[in-house]
Amino acid sequence: MDAIIDVFHQYSRREGDRDTLTKKELKMMIDKQLANYLKHVKNKATIDQIMKDLDVNKDAQINFGEMMLLVTRVTCATHEHLHEVEDHQHQHQHQHQHHH
Repeated sequence: MDAIIDVFHQYSRREGDRDTLTKKELKMMIDKQLANYLKHVKNKATIDQIMKDLDVNKDAQINFGEMMLLVTRVTCATHEHLHEVEDHQHQHQHQHQHHH
């Protein structure tokens, strides 16, 4: 959890309010920190959509709580993806056993 807070602050301090992310900061953070994970998210949202989605209080800034919604979503997608990969490998093993 500390790592997430550290990452958030690395980006939130760059411009505007120190404790929120502007759209530019959010984009930078996603490009640097979440790019690998976003591969697993099935419907790719644009940065504008992500911003609109997360900005619950409509202040055009993303606070820590709002950013956590994104982290949760991405983490869940990655988790599902890992299960899909495991299921796939599992089915594969079954097919091999079937032939013997």
